[in-house]
Order: sequence, then C-alpha cells, then structure tokens
Amino acid sequence: MQIPHDTRNALETVVSLVNTIPEAHGSDGLPDVEALYGFAQAHRMSGVGDLGPRDLRAVQAVRTRFAEVFAAPGPREASELLNDLVAAAGTTPQLTDHDGYDWHVHYFAPDASMADHLAADCGMALAFIVVAGEQERLRRCEAPDCGHAFVDLSRNRSRRYCDSRTCGNRLHVAAYRARRKEAAG
Repeated sequence: MQIPHDTRNALETVVSLVNTIPEAHGSDGLPDVEALYGFAQAHRMSGVGDLGPRDLRAVQAVRTRFAEVFAAPGPREASELLNDLVAAAGTTPQLTDHDGYDWHVHYFAPDASMADHLAADCGMALAFIVVAGEQERLRRCEAPDCGHAFVDLSRNRSRRYCDSRTCGNRLHVAAYRARRKEAAG
C-alpha cells in the first residue's frame, strides 16, 4: 500500500493522539495546554497559534472520536464517525508545498483551530484507509498490558504489536521462558 508522506504523517499523528488517552497508558498524555503545545511541536503541526484550555478540551474530544474509529466494527460505522469529524472541522482542501515538502493537500482552513486541523487532516487520512478497504489495518496492540493504537502498514497485514522491539519482544521472551520452564519441569 503506497501512502504519500502527508497521509503517512497524519496517520502517525492520529495514532500518537489516540495513544494519549488515559486508558492507553494509565495517565492522560495531554493533561494540560503545555502538553498540547508539546504534541503540536513533536508532530510539526503548522499554523498552531495561541492555545488555551478550550483548545485542550476540543482536541481531547477529537481524540475520543478517533479512538472510536479505531474501535469501529466495520467501514459503515467508521465512515459515519469520520464524516461527522471532517464535516464539523469545516474541511477546505488546499494544495501546499511548505517546509521543504513537495506538493500535498491540507484539508483544514489556514486559520483552523488545532482540533479542526487534527479532525480534518487526520480524519481524511483515516478516510483514505477506509476507502481503500483497509480498515483492518487500524489496530490495537495485542500485548495484554498495552493496547496502544497503530496502523499496520506491513505488506501482509501481519503486525500484531505497536512496537515489535518492546511489546512484541517482551511477549516472545516471556513465551520462550515459559516453554523452557515447562521443558525443565
């Protein structure tokens, strides 16, 4: 599956946003406005102006809706959620070539709030996944103590863990030790 850089960036951003939900790791990854600024900077979001508590609440609400998309049982449910998100953001597609990137599409208005920016760009990235018939690529980590969201972009759709070096390796080592203990047993 070939994905343009702007869509890939939006997918990475939406995964990071969903993974800030408290249930994903015990504490809220976006507890305050300072964390919201940090999130915007980490994901190199353009056009983010002054942010306040209202922006934080709006982004947290968008984040909850994105989590619902990852949990949607099928494309019809996912599309309804995405249509609502994108429509509420007042999507206005524009071609742009900024910050050294070649031409790509921004789906948010130039003066959009951070929540609308995320809803429009990330919502459209997820919509492309659904339209391509690839919704099963929107997954949760299978590690029992994790549950982070991720987008499986592997060729054969076989990825099971958010990070094979941490969650996957930890489970494989535990299974190996259990087999060794049983064999010695």
